[in-house]
Amino acid sequence: MDRYINWASSGIVIGMVELKTDASMDAMYEAGQVVGRGLTAARKAADVGVSLLELNEVAHEVLRGAGASSPFLGYRPAFAPTPFPAVLCASVNDAIVHGIPTSYRLRDGDLVSLDFGAELGGWAGDSAISFVVGEPRAADLRLVETAERALAAGIGAAVVGNRIGDIAHAIGTVCRAAGYGIPDGFGGHGIGRHMHEDPGVPNEGRPGRGMRLRHGMVLAIEPMLIGGGTDGYHEAPDGWTLRTNDGSRAAHAEHTVAITDAGPRILTER
Repeated sequence: MDRYINWASSGIVIGMVELKTDASMDAMYEAGQVVGRGLTAARKAADVGVSLLELNEVAHEVLRGAGASSPFLGYRPAFAPTPFPAVLCASVNDAIVHGIPTSYRLRDGDLVSLDFGAELGGWAGDSAISFVVGEPRAADLRLVETAERALAAGIGAAVVGNRIGDIAHAIGTVCRAAGYGIPDGFGGHGIGRHMHEDPGVPNEGRPGRGMRLRHGMVLAIEPMLIGGGTDGYHEAPDGWTLRTNDGSRAAHAEHTVAITDAGPRILTER
C-alpha cells in the first residue's frame, strides 16, 4: 500500500510526498511507455514544413491508441490565464517551455523542445526532448547535448540517501560549466497520481540540502537551459510560453524517474 511522508523545510511541514509501492512504480512505467511512444512519434514526424498542430495530433493519436488521457489538456495552474489547449507542449527556438502548438510550420534549423505527458490506470508520466529540424547549427547541437548531460547527471544523483539538493547541484553544475543560463523558479517535480506533486526539484542548488530521497519516490527531473548564458525570461502574450529575454535559444530535457534501492529507474524510456 502506498504511503505518504512529510516534506519539511527548516522544521516546517510544507507538503506531503507519496512513497509508491513497487507495483505502483510498475504501473507508472506503463504510463511512461505511452509518453515515450508519443515523443518518439512526434519527433519522427517533425520536419521542415510540418506544423506544431500536426505534431500535437500525432501525440494525441498515441494517447488514443493506448487508451490514455492527457494531463496537459485543460490543465490550468494558478499562473495561467486559460486552460492549456493541447496534449503537447511545443517550444521553438527562444521558447524555453510551455509552448502552445499553433499553425506555425517548422523551418530549416529550428530548435524544437517537445514536452508530453500521459495518464494511464490512474498514474501519470511526463517527459521532454529537444532536437533540431533540418540542418543544425553547432551551437544548437551543443545546447541540446548539454541538456541531455544535465538530465543524466540529475538522474545519476537520484539515489536513496541523497537529497533533492544533490540532484539540483548535479544539474546546475553541468549547465553552468557549459556557460548556459537556468530560468529561476522552474524545474522538476514529484509525480504520481497527478502530473505535479511534491516535492519541487530545482535545476540549481546546494548539495546535501533538501528532502532525503527514499525508495518509492518518483520525480520528473527536467533541466532547462538558456543558450545565451543569462537567466532572464519572460511570459509571452499567450500567458503560457516562457521565452528568453536575450532572444537566445533554449533546450529542455526530462524523464520521469523512480528512486529505488537498486538505483534510479527511468519510467519514460524511449
